[in-house]
Amino acid sequence: MSKQVALTTFDNPYNPFDDFNNWLKFDMQKGYNSCGYLARVARVSDTLTDDENTEEIERAIDEIVSNDFLNLYYKKVKETQ
Repeated sequence: MSKQVALTTFDNPYNPFDDFNNWLKFDMQKGYNSCGYLARVARVSDTLTDDENTEEIERAIDEIVSNDFLNLYYKKVKETQ
């Protein structure tokens, strides 16, 4: 299985894999709502398999990061084990 990826911001000091609650609290306090942004961009569906939805989420993260062409806000992070 491939490693999971997540969307985060450059200024968020928390790891979304290891400390999601603090990561989310920081994200929302700053007004980013990264989860909501990702939900609007990703075209996931109950008709897709889990693997297909995972691929779609990564595609959406890549799109969000590429649209932040000045690299001011968003980056993709990979889960470490």
